[in-house]
Order: sequence, then C-alpha cells, then structure tokens
Amino acid sequence: MHRFYVTTPIYYPSDKLHIGHTYTTVAADAISRYKRARGYDVLFLTGTDEHGQKIQKKAESIGKTPKEYVDEIVAGIKELWNIMNISYDKFIRTTDDYHVKIVQNIFKKLYEKGEIYKGEYEGWYCTPCEAFWTERQLVEGKCPDCGRNVELVREEAYFFRLSKYQDRLLKFYEENPDFIEPSSRMNEMVNNFIKPGLEDLCVSRTSFTWGIPVPFDEKHVVYVWIDALSNYISALGYSSEDQSEFEKYWPADVHIVGKEIVRFHTIIWPAILMALDLPLPKKVFGHGWLILEGGKMSKSKGNVIDPVALVNKYGVDAIRYYLLREIPFGADGVFSNESLELRFNSDLANDLGNLVSRTAAMVEKYFGGRVPNPKLKDDADYELIDTAVNTVSNVEKFMDSLQFSNALVEIWKLIGKANKYIDETAPWRLAKDEANKPRLSSVIYNLCEAIRIISILIEPFMPDTSKKIWVQFDVDQEEKKWDTAHSWGVLKSGKLVKRAEALFPRIVQEGEKEEKKMEKSTETSNVKKEENLITIDDFTKIDLRVAEVIKAEKVEGADKLLRLELDLGGERRQVVSGIAKHYKPEELVGKKVVLVANLKPAKLRGIESQGMILAASTDTELSIVTLERDIPTGAKVK
Repeated sequence: MHRFYVTTPIYYPSDKLHIGHTYTTVAADAISRYKRARGYDVLFLTGTDEHGQKIQKKAESIGKTPKEYVDEIVAGIKELWNIMNISYDKFIRTTDDYHVKIVQNIFKKLYEKGEIYKGEYEGWYCTPCEAFWTERQLVEGKCPDCGRNVELVREEAYFFRLSKYQDRLLKFYEENPDFIEPSSRMNEMVNNFIKPGLEDLCVSRTSFTWGIPVPFDEKHVVYVWIDALSNYISALGYSSEDQSEFEKYWPADVHIVGKEIVRFHTIIWPAILMALDLPLPKKVFGHGWLILEGGKMSKSKGNVIDPVALVNKYGVDAIRYYLLREIPFGADGVFSNESLELRFNSDLANDLGNLVSRTAAMVEKYFGGRVPNPKLKDDADYELIDTAVNTVSNVEKFMDSLQFSNALVEIWKLIGKANKYIDETAPWRLAKDEANKPRLSSVIYNLCEAIRIISILIEPFMPDTSKKIWVQFDVDQEEKKWDTAHSWGVLKSGKLVKRAEALFPRIVQEGEKEEKKMEKSTETSNVKKEENLITIDDFTKIDLRVAEVIKAEKVEGADKLLRLELDLGGERRQVVSGIAKHYKPEELVGKKVVLVANLKPAKLRGIESQGMILAASTDTELSIVTLERDIPTGAKVK
C-alpha cells in the first residue's frame, strides 16, 4: 500500500482562527480524503505552536500561566476543525512532553556536530510574527510581513550555521524543480533570500522563559525555528525509542503552508534536515492569501472573517466548496459574501441540488421510487457515459497536482452534462407513451448512475453532501468506492430512492427583493386583491386565450420563476411565471393554460414576459387554470 504524509503548519494560538487559517486546513483535508479514497495509507498532521514571547506576555497580561492560556485556545481550535469536518490523524502541540524531549535531542545533536554554536545576537525582531530581520529586509523600517514596528534586540544566543547551506540548497532546487510550488515561490526564495546571501540563524533566546530549555544551557530556550519546524518529525517519533512511524512516513509528501511562511519551510527547514542527514520533504506548496478590502486578513487589521459564523449561515460543505473552487490553489483570491452566495445559488443549489432532486422525483414518479433497469442506449447515453469516465481521470490528474479548483471545474462539467441530458431526453415526454418505457428506464438509470459517480468525486470536498446522496440513492459500501467511479453501470437496479430536503436551499439575495415585488405583481394567484366591482365593459378589455405549453425551463438564479414558451394558435409567446415552487418544468409541457394575452410586457430577470397565465392559490397551494376539454389553442376565453 502506498503511503501519503501531508501536513499543515502548526498554528500559533490566537483568540480565534479566521477563514484564512481554515483555507489551509480544508485544502490539506481534501487531499487527505482523496488519497484515502484512492487506497493510500494517509497520515494527516496538524497542530499548534505554543511557545514564544508573545504567548508569555499575553498570558501574564490576563493573570494566567502560558500553559493555562494556550490550553483554552487549543480546545477552541480542535472544536473548529471538528466543525469544518477536518479528518486529521494527529494533532501535535509543541508543549507535548514527547515533542519537548525530541526537540532537545535535535538541538543537542546539531550542537555536537558543530552545526550550532554560541554567540551574541543583534538584529531587528518582530514580536507578533516571532521573526528576526536584517536591516536590508525591513520595509521602511518595519516588519516586511505584517508592517508593524520591530525592535532592536541584543542578547547571548545560539546560532545555526544556515549560511553553510546556501550552495547546497541552490543545488537541491536545481535537481528538484518541483520541490517548491507554485514556481513563483521558488523564484522568490532564490532571488530574494538565497542569492543575496544567507546569514546564520539565531535558534535560542534568553529574554523570555516560555519555551523548551536548551538541554545543556537552561538559561536559553529553543527558538521557533527548531522548536516548531521539528514537529513534522517529532510527531513521527524521530530519535525516540520507537521510530517505526518515522521510518514509514518520512519524508513528507507535501507541506501545505501559506505563502508568508514558505521561506521558513523551504530554506530553514531543509537546511536543518540536511544538517541532521535526513531526507527532505518531497514538496512544499505555498498557497496564496484570501484577500479582503484592505489586504490580507489579520486580526490586527480587524478584517478577519469567522468561519463558524459562515458555517452557521451557509453550511460547512458550502464553505469548503467555495474555498477550494473560487480560488486557483496557489494564487491570491478575493473573499466576499457576494461571490460566496453566487457560487452557492449557481453551482450548489441550481446545478448539483437540482440534478439530485429532479432525478429522485422522476424515479419516484415513473418507477415507484426504485432504480430501473437500463434497457436501451442511444447517442445521448454514450455522450453522458464518456463524459463521466473521462471526468474521473481528469479529476485524478488535477488532485494529484493539488489543483483543487480545476478538479471541481471538471466535476461540474459532468453535473452540467447530466442536467443537459435531462433536457435532451425529456423523460416527461417518454412517460406519456407506454411504448417508451424501456427508453425511459435507461434514461432514469443513467441519471442515477451519473449521480453515484458525482457523489464519489465530490466527497473529498463535501463529505457530508456525499453521505446525504448515498443515503438518498441507497448507494452501498462497494458502490461508493473510488475505483468504481471509473466503471459505468455499477449502481444496482431495484435500489430504493427516497425524496429528501434540498441539498442546498437557494439563498434569496438582497438584490432580488425588488424583483420579487415585480414577480408578485404578475402572479395573480399570490396577490390578495380588494374586491372591486367592475362592469362587463371592463371585463371585455381583458383578452384571455387558450395556450399550450410547448417548453418550460427554470430561470437561472431565480428559485420561483419558470420561463414558458406558449403556442397561441400559430403565434408563439414567452411568459415568465412565478410557479417554480409548485410545478416542475417537465410537468407543464403539453398542458393547455389560460393566458392574459393583452397584458403589457414586463421584464423579469432580463427576460421579457409577454402575458400572464392564470392560477388559483391558497397560502400553501397553487394550481394553474387548465381546460376540462380539448379546446384549440388561441381560442378566446369568455
């Protein structure tokens, strides 16, 4: 069995993690779930980096010990990962006893090898970032990462001989061009940090005490570069009595980090591993930032977004989908509630949600809720099948290269194809003639099978949604395995399909309020009018005609509107009607309705409505007015 070791950075405890931190961890979770589905033995590591001056100062300011302070925060972080459905295998804390012991072993080994020496440090230090900077690295005298003030620090310290590894790092990059991704991060490391010259690295501090004591000089505490970065191997038991996990999983397949800490993971961490004579990780992927107005999210700027609030409003799978679909992994992306709601309504409610609900309804209506036996195939079937099989291979290619957004684009192409297949095959027309029952069986089966494959492909991104589909379509353990997605016809006939609540109920956006007022003005069934008496002359001004519905479809982005094409006795009319919550498009085709033919045209959602069909309603029910007898289209209603 192949093994796969993926890590996120261990997060520095703060009062609340924002959606930017969640982005990193959701990405690591998606690749972990995908690899598990492919049969890999996966180890997914995350955790918390709990030492340092900032933690000590914060704890003292609120009258707590540093450990008491971080214990409370770590509990909140674990709860957030539970809410976000993060399937980590190990959670490491740098205060864990085993980590403390292993870090001391590493520090001592490097000192004994001459890789660490004692000296005096003077340099610019940013407390919030826990980072030292040289004079030339400052930007207008401030921290280049966060833009805040730095202080000149001078103290006795131990140093790691980072400068020694400059040429060796460059050689490693040349021999392993895929080590840092995206490639722009590689160029940044080489041109901005290595070629200008690496300086030896301060790896201990004496100005605070909250940290791991240097084993042979306890007035020093081990600084973050060896303490925090070593978690990737201490979690595996490196240099402990039991190194079996280290021998099994190291080197890591990928460290997934934010771009602001790529330098630590691609220069400092590899140099430490080289000094320990250990293999380097196979890849470091530095993703971009989620940007809000005013720049990168940060607590100090007051522009953070709480992921728990988002989950409470939109649901966890919608947030996971949006984070990985909206932004190509590796690039910066703009986060906004507007774009989130557009994705929710368009991709999740209209595309995926409608496909599942329409198919389940047709299985119930035409086959008593049982998945039918496929009987006959034609060109439309083969096109759907080819799309499905090709989609699986494309998704695998993109997932293996951490291109999450592209993988989701491929899945949604299949969802779009399945929705188009419904329009092409028109099951509601096939159902009108018993002779078409074999063909109808194939159509409905193919839709169920496409949904099975889609549910497998979306599981790394939206695990709860996949589970709901599997329950609704009675997909068993064998039918949901990843490898079966490569094969068509795996879903067994006779399975009981159950109607269920909409996977993603559509969100009504602010901009739709005025449109809803317009919709209501055209829906006589939903408007309570005052009972005003009229004369016969008034009534004869209304031109009511018999019309046949020849086509019906949902209006994109509107959950109540249907666009109807009507035959008015040789004349074609287009009408937009707010009856989508009461009628499915396929139920209307062929019905004869009563049209107000001389109503002034109005535009709804940019579509011109050339009249209005009549309907009757109560508070909960609505029924369009149809004819008891077969009256020709165009006939006047008197």
